[in-house]
Amino acid sequence: MLNRLLRPLCFGSPSWPYVVPFAAFLVLLALAAHLPGGAGFHYPLRVVLVTGILLTWSRGVIELRASRWVSSALVGAGVFLIWIAPDALWPGYRSHWLLQNSLTGSVTSSIPDSVRTDFLFLGFRIVGSAILVPIVEELFWRGWLMRYLISRRFESLPLGTWTWGAFWISALLFASEHGAFWDVGLAAGVIYNWWMIRTRSLADCILAHAVTNACLAAYVLAFGQWQYWF
Repeated sequence: MLNRLLRPLCFGSPSWPYVVPFAAFLVLLALAAHLPGGAGFHYPLRVVLVTGILLTWSRGVIELRASRWVSSALVGAGVFLIWIAPDALWPGYRSHWLLQNSLTGSVTSSIPDSVRTDFLFLGFRIVGSAILVPIVEELFWRGWLMRYLISRRFESLPLGTWTWGAFWISALLFASEHGAFWDVGLAAGVIYNWWMIRTRSLADCILAHAVTNACLAAYVLAFGQWQYWF
């Protein structure tokens, strides 16, 4: 199993274009707390570096021509509503120990007060959330992992190929990435997985994800709900 998981790291592997941008984003996120400079410097730097990695490693596998613009946008808007609904309908909902604990962490924003009115930072954050993150995550979760869990020769499988095991493992791991928001993260992972199976289109999944994140960015800025930018 360990050998299978490490195989994507072999130089020249077809997994690289799907895995490297996501891995770089996580590494830079982890290093941010240990590097000089604040969030106003770290996040723009992360956007620039990961964009460069995408253009270098992943140009050949990125699909941006969605075929179902309206339905993909509606799916993305629906995920956004699911994301904010529990907290909007039941104040205090996210304080439950199942959501905030030593394993999932707490609901905290990574955006300090000092940059919440910094238009340059906010511009990078919006671009990162609504454009960069959907591309990076959909390449990894739906473009690569869901197929790789079925076969190490994932590139021989059409997009949207799935098994129940691959479907739920990728959805659960996607949920775990979202910490104390794992519940809505799981719902989002299930819906995005389903949309990949339905459309067999990376571009449509990127669009749906982008609409979700764009709506969430607008919600954060309009209502000061900074906890959604963690």
